[in-house]
Amino acid sequence: MITNEKVLEALSNVIDPDLGKDLVTLNMIEDVKVDGNNVSFTVVLTTPACPMKDLIHNACVNAIKHFVSQEAEVTVNMTSRVTTKRGDEHPMLSGVKNIIAIASGKGGVGKSTVSSNLAVALAMQGARVGLIDADIYGPSIPIMFDVEHERPMGKEVNGKNMIVPIESYGVKLLSIGFFADTSQAIAWRGPMATTALKQMFSDADWGELDYLLIDLPPGTGDVHLTLISSIPVTGAVIVSTPQRVALADAQRGVAMFAMGQVKIPVLGIVENMAYFTPAELPDNKYYIFGEGGARNLAEKLEVPFLGEIPIVQTIREAGDAGRPAVLQEGTVIAEAFTELAKNVAQQVAIRNAAVAEPVGA
Repeated sequence: MITNEKVLEALSNVIDPDLGKDLVTLNMIEDVKVDGNNVSFTVVLTTPACPMKDLIHNACVNAIKHFVSQEAEVTVNMTSRVTTKRGDEHPMLSGVKNIIAIASGKGGVGKSTVSSNLAVALAMQGARVGLIDADIYGPSIPIMFDVEHERPMGKEVNGKNMIVPIESYGVKLLSIGFFADTSQAIAWRGPMATTALKQMFSDADWGELDYLLIDLPPGTGDVHLTLISSIPVTGAVIVSTPQRVALADAQRGVAMFAMGQVKIPVLGIVENMAYFTPAELPDNKYYIFGEGGARNLAEKLEVPFLGEIPIVQTIREAGDAGRPAVLQEGTVIAEAFTELAKNVAQQVAIRNAAVAEPVGA
């Protein structure tokens, strides 16, 4: 006879490949139901963008067949509950589970393009996502999401006037670009810029989010240090291109997050413009800026390598049209950004699990 106890015992042999423990110990199994040979249960993943979803599903079915009964008809319901390492000690952005800083050591490496497509890719996987355009002097996110003429509304929340983010492609957005005319130069000194940015965190009604991405300005200046030290950042993603000069600046970006007064884990490095792929030859890769630079840097610095994004004309066209390229499902570029989203979500879950690990475990 198949019982709930036998099902749980079998599933205790299924190990989460990222967290290194079995699904039962991790409390990832819920709603076990047995009706004769019919077995059903729910696996609660740590993110809807889990890259191991199919592997875990198949492992669960095989465990029931092997340890319980070959005759079992197994139904595995896959859902997710995004993890967080945050406690209640930081009141700002209390409804946001994970804050991810997107940074680059230098400008021109496509950081905003990566940020916008990463945000949309996470949303397409079912996550609740927000994006703050913190590039105070060159805000580009409004154009990339086709909302450059939108203006955020305000509403009263608990007696306080709050900014309501603009929503596009399933992502909540705020940018300095919403509050300045495109023909005007944004000539602010450091303290003014920092104050304006903080308002997008403290005076905005973000609601409940799984991931809030921050598209930081290029470089490693005062704005970065002030901003990331005032909010509970889960981790940082570094964007680079393959050239040596870009990699040197990316290394400085990693070093900034490792500084004593910052101490923010680097979730990994992504290599943008990694190779050129012609539309008519999608299987061809031409490494026009060099090959493997960011991957080698990640290995040297002992941080994860999150993936390669090719240089394709449609990325530029999509950004100019205000429709992120990841929406072009089935294309090489959509696959690259989807893979990046899964890898980032995976590293966030691993980081949160490590923080939650009790001392001495």
